[in-house]
Amino acid sequence: MSAEAADRVAVSGSRPSTPPQTSWFEFLLDEMLLENHLQKSHPDPVPVQLVIQFLEQAAKPSVNEQNQVQPPADNRRNRTLKLLALKVAAHLKWDLDVLEKGLTIPVLNMLLNELLCVSKVPPGVKHVDLDLSTLPPTTAMAVIIYNRWAIRTIVLSSFPEKQTKPGPHQMNMLNVVQQEKELTENILSVLKEQAADSIMVLEGSLGLKKDFYIHTLRTLDLLAADPSTANGETESSTAGLRISADELHCQVHYDLGGIFFQQGCSDQLAYEKAREHFQQTRELLLKFDLTLHVHLDEKRLAGYWNACRALTGALDPSDTQLNPYGQINSLIRTHNYQALVEAFIKDNVSLSLPNHLRQSVLREFLHKVQQGGLDEVCHKLCVCNAVRDALQGEVLSVRFHQLLHKPRKHVVDFMLEVCTRSLDKDRSSETSKRKMVIFLKTLCESLAEPHLVFVVTAHKLFTELLKEEDRKILVEQMRKRSATVNLCAKPLPSFYDIPAAASVNIGQLEQQLILCLDARRIRQILIELHSMAERPFWRVNNKWEVPPDYINVILNIKDNLTKDLVYILMAKGLHCITDFAHTRQLFSACLELVTEFSPKLRQVMLNEMLLLEVRAHETGVAEGSNVRPPPDLVSRVRGYLEMRIHDLPLRQIVGEECVAFMLNWRENEYLTLQVPQQLVMNNPYIKLGQLLASTCKELPGPKESRRTAKELWEVVVQICSVSNQHKRNSDGRVSLIKQRESSMGILQRSRFITFIKKLREPLVLTTLISLFVRFHSIVRDDIVNEVTAEYLAIWPSTLANMQAVDVEAVAVTVKELVTYALTLNPNNQSWLITQADIYFVTNQYSAALHFYLQAGAVCSDFFTKAVAPDVYTDQVLKRMIKCCSMLNCHTQVAVLCQFLREVDYMTAFKALQEQNSHDAMDSFYDYIWDVTILEYLTHIHHKRGESEKRQIAPNRQNLRGGFPNPEEVLQLAAQKRKKKFLQAMAKLYF
Repeated sequence: MSAEAADRVAVSGSRPSTPPQTSWFEFLLDEMLLENHLQKSHPDPVPVQLVIQFLEQAAKPSVNEQNQVQPPADNRRNRTLKLLALKVAAHLKWDLDVLEKGLTIPVLNMLLNELLCVSKVPPGVKHVDLDLSTLPPTTAMAVIIYNRWAIRTIVLSSFPEKQTKPGPHQMNMLNVVQQEKELTENILSVLKEQAADSIMVLEGSLGLKKDFYIHTLRTLDLLAADPSTANGETESSTAGLRISADELHCQVHYDLGGIFFQQGCSDQLAYEKAREHFQQTRELLLKFDLTLHVHLDEKRLAGYWNACRALTGALDPSDTQLNPYGQINSLIRTHNYQALVEAFIKDNVSLSLPNHLRQSVLREFLHKVQQGGLDEVCHKLCVCNAVRDALQGEVLSVRFHQLLHKPRKHVVDFMLEVCTRSLDKDRSSETSKRKMVIFLKTLCESLAEPHLVFVVTAHKLFTELLKEEDRKILVEQMRKRSATVNLCAKPLPSFYDIPAAASVNIGQLEQQLILCLDARRIRQILIELHSMAERPFWRVNNKWEVPPDYINVILNIKDNLTKDLVYILMAKGLHCITDFAHTRQLFSACLELVTEFSPKLRQVMLNEMLLLEVRAHETGVAEGSNVRPPPDLVSRVRGYLEMRIHDLPLRQIVGEECVAFMLNWRENEYLTLQVPQQLVMNNPYIKLGQLLASTCKELPGPKESRRTAKELWEVVVQICSVSNQHKRNSDGRVSLIKQRESSMGILQRSRFITFIKKLREPLVLTTLISLFVRFHSIVRDDIVNEVTAEYLAIWPSTLANMQAVDVEAVAVTVKELVTYALTLNPNNQSWLITQADIYFVTNQYSAALHFYLQAGAVCSDFFTKAVAPDVYTDQVLKRMIKCCSMLNCHTQVAVLCQFLREVDYMTAFKALQEQNSHDAMDSFYDYIWDVTILEYLTHIHHKRGESEKRQIAPNRQNLRGGFPNPEEVLQLAAQKRKKKFLQAMAKLYF
């Protein structure tokens, strides 16, 4: 070895070695490594980086034998990685501030959804439908954490972000960044749609007065070892991190205040709600000596608090805790203008108000001056700002110079007063005095009246700041200028006397154009505007939007006036589409105009007018009208659906509304046979309508309808499918997997739901409900707890590719669909049973019982008649029995066991043995007619020594009389008790 090499080795050996970064897979091999790693003062990698690594690896797609990318397998490795990510978050005590700073929205969304999963939040149930008070503590806390994050993310996404431009070496990452951005936008759109639900969940949590518990590393370890033990231990409050009710309420109030403040831009009342929540936050913070589990920015809270008080007019000018912003806003709201001017003068010395705020206040008063009044206040504020600008070396504003054109003596006196009070002659620097001298000289040079100049030069401040020689020179200059002034010259107009320019007239006409809804007046205004300026006036209002399908056709019109007129008439008509009278007038005028020169635009307007008439008729039906559509309207709809397309721009929504219209009026034969195939291929709504019509037309024949239903089934399965997409890092590794709606579907699921909610024909809705119920049963794969519906036999019983289905989307869709159908007809017993089954399989037993009883009530005139056996089948009755059992209403269980075709004595006896019953117990004994159950009831009470209750059963038996009664009499007595029992149950659960 050379000497030089030896020196290098020696030097390198003397340096302290940096420990290698711990790899993610090492945490899989050693259970204790994660906890030890997190306890370090400076762990590498840091906790949030570990969360990213664990979730990326857990979401890594697999490749099958055919080299096809598959979703990540649900195996022990991936479950452990997700659990490790949750344990890191638990170490951070679920501090959303830390998690939001370190994790992107998609990663944090994945983490919190995993938290919901391990916390046993019922899948497929909206959080707003959950009763937090009945959930285990960790489950309720998981729901609260998720919904807190949801509204916080909405608020944070509303803040502007600086866009970073990628350098040359980053250009290969642009595609990955774009995918990440799209996924983030998709998540945000979902969160914004569900914002109202999240707010309701959090508001509901404020009513809970008990302490809460969140998962810790220990509870997550218990969960991995034995889920039932861990959950039970958490429920009994012996595990998990305890969060007091006040601490949680403080955090929730703060987050709710943030979302309401963000909504205040469009809803003034939201500021009131935000103020109330921030007030509660402040009051709760005062209770805590040490806030271990409250993570909020107190400076931001103070800013929110003052802003809300200013915006809601809740400020008190005498409040010493108000910041300068709050004081100014309070003075303006209370019309204390004298104090406002005083505050501006004092601020010339303290410089506590930013200049932009002062200018903003002045602009507000200038606007009020134009409306009439407050001229003097406006002049005083203008003077105060001018003196402030002068002391800071800024250029004096145009408004101040205009004020000096024709000032009155009291204005000049006020200027000198402000100058005197804004300059502390003992403490002010020489620079400030020099700047004030410059301002006074400018004032003298700007005043045209000699006597006003003399007022300035004779003032005490002027004589103190200017040396005698400088004063003499300035006075001499003023005399010379006064001698040369042309007294006959026309004086300059004041700021408020300047006549309106042409641009002002254009602005006024544009304002009229925006507000006008009369087609003739719109044309007249456009003619006037085009005579004054040649520019595209269709851009005046950004609210005027024409569908992208039509924009090119309109903008190709050569005459600019005609182009503007067509665009504005159509845009205004679409903007006020629910005001059918005005829209009809605007569209008619546009149709008359385009008929003269463009057959293509003529057909476009005919299509839009057809859409208007369809919506007008359907709105009338929704409001209670049962009048069938006129033959002319049906004929026009058919004409549209039969139209041959020759380079004609078509909006899909027109086809959507026409198809819904035809389905609602049972035109199934027409949709099945006469719609051109080209239109079916180009418009997914028409294809969907044709499939629905074909399926409904052949019901209830199972053999024939199976063939036509299969294609509808395949289309819906594709709509509810997802495709797995993943990104590849620069080192070639596949990182976080992303799931998005499959592009194979003929339309997006959200648009499919929107289309469904335009349907109201019972058979069509029953068919769709049947399809989704079967779909839901297959993906849930729970034979015992299946949802029932009509016509289930026509649908396939298996799925080719189960992994590609969005199970959550199917569960949500079936619930939305049934809920919507019941809004149209709340007395449809089949839909009621289906809704009850949905609640039953999601363990919401009280709601399930409510709908089971409602189904029986609507078909029996509120149980005055016997409920038909095909409604209360044995399966329905057994589910009602289970609901009562899970609600600890054991006497109701015993009564319902009599309703079965073969009385279930074992279940009835077991229920009657229960002593902890939440129903009225012996008050339900009157509804028991089965002798065996009555005898067992007597035995139970005798065994317990309950002598009073023991007498009830014999008394019930005595009602039968001491001799055998005919079977018919016994049946009538049983039916009578059935009806009374069900009526009593209805009063409890309705």
